[in-house]
Amino acid sequence: MPAASVDVIVVGGGNAGFSAAHAAAERGRRVTVLERGTPETAGGNSFYTAGATRIAHGGLDDLRDVVEPDERHPATEVPPYSRAEYRADLERVTDGRTDPAMAQVLVDEAADGVRWLHGLGLRYHLMYERQAYTRPDGSYLFWGGLHLGNVGGGEGLIADHTTVADRLGVEVRYGADVRRLLTEGDRVVGVAYTDSEGEHELRAQNVVIAAGGFESNPELRERYLGRGWRNAKVRGTPHNDGAMILAALKLGAARGGDWSTAHSVQWDAFTEQNESNRILTNRLTRQSYPLGIIVNRDGERFLDEGADFRNYTYAKYGREILAQPGSVAFQVFDGALRPRLSTAEYDMPGISEVTAESIRELGERLSIDADRFVATVEEFNAAIDRHAPFDPTVKDGRGADVSPPKSNWAAALETPPFYAYPVTCGITFTFGGLKGDLDGRVLREDGTPIAGLLVCGEALGGLFSGNYPGGSGLAAGIVFGRRAGLVA
Repeated sequence: MPAASVDVIVVGGGNAGFSAAHAAAERGRRVTVLERGTPETAGGNSFYTAGATRIAHGGLDDLRDVVEPDERHPATEVPPYSRAEYRADLERVTDGRTDPAMAQVLVDEAADGVRWLHGLGLRYHLMYERQAYTRPDGSYLFWGGLHLGNVGGGEGLIADHTTVADRLGVEVRYGADVRRLLTEGDRVVGVAYTDSEGEHELRAQNVVIAAGGFESNPELRERYLGRGWRNAKVRGTPHNDGAMILAALKLGAARGGDWSTAHSVQWDAFTEQNESNRILTNRLTRQSYPLGIIVNRDGERFLDEGADFRNYTYAKYGREILAQPGSVAFQVFDGALRPRLSTAEYDMPGISEVTAESIRELGERLSIDADRFVATVEEFNAAIDRHAPFDPTVKDGRGADVSPPKSNWAAALETPPFYAYPVTCGITFTFGGLKGDLDGRVLREDGTPIAGLLVCGEALGGLFSGNYPGGSGLAAGIVFGRRAGLVA
């Protein structure tokens, strides 16, 4: 029979939950992870990621002790990414709404957290497939401050975490649906959960909530994110319905962070099984949009595709798509740009792709306002600053003076065939969660901790608002999961 009492319960078997479990187990604690998914559906949102992890570092030489060897390394340039740059990126993309103390902890501890996990057995590599461009001389240049990822992406991340947990003696119970926190007086002393065998109670000195946000709950999305969010496609796990956040709020926990916004991306609109797809996972994203233009069903542009590297805009543009007619838009490229698109995403099997030999024909095939679409493209082409060289490895300043402007990477759409990719809003995780201190203790409105209860990962609010720098979510899961595990 499974034990009815352990030292630490971690609710959720994703990156943050496993980081908490490893840290607690290394201290000799008896740890049980309660994972809602079965062994075939486990891993939370972490399974669906590309594995990108943002850390401060001093360049390739500083990363050699972490990344797998690669024959391309001698021909590779990885610009250093300082803590100051990391902090500035967090401040900039959240419009200053990141919690400053949490942001500093993340910036200071992300690299050490990755090295800790690497020492336990997690594998990392340079993300050539997503974060580097090939230069004319055949060398590689990394960009956007995000260079490191898990070998095997999210699937490899969870496989490695599971192997480490087994070696450290962490028990993982799959199919465990936790809905209630057990209390004695003001202290949390365990959880109640159901599985295929019925209802159970498990007691512990500490419970760590690492069960994600509420992005897979249409009712909560509509209530807190606003009208239309019921229509968003769930990119990751269907299990993050906010149940544990609500359970903590019921005990008097305070809400933390921005409950009105979420991480949302441009997502394949019409491919079958475009929600929680464990085969295609992150390949359903469409992230080469800075190179082309995006139009709505009226054939009009509505945002600056080249405002910044996609690492700093992709997590907020999903909501812009959601607000368009029918919650659909179309990324448009020509034959000269098409070879530059991400192979992992745009050569995906079953991709929603429409091609034509002219812009007008493309508009007609998309069933959008073809006259307006032609006018949009002609106006865009004519407004490009052709004196500036086109260079996707830097913010090249090659803009188009139209409304809205395109600030970088403006390339005329004039070489047939022409390509369009229908996209909608794919929601990743909600930015609001529980309020915690820097070690993950769940706090009440008056700032006092709820004894025995901790939080980490996407269930912990405060770091992100409106947007986030790509790769900082997994980094935050490591840092604050580890901190919670060291306290538990």
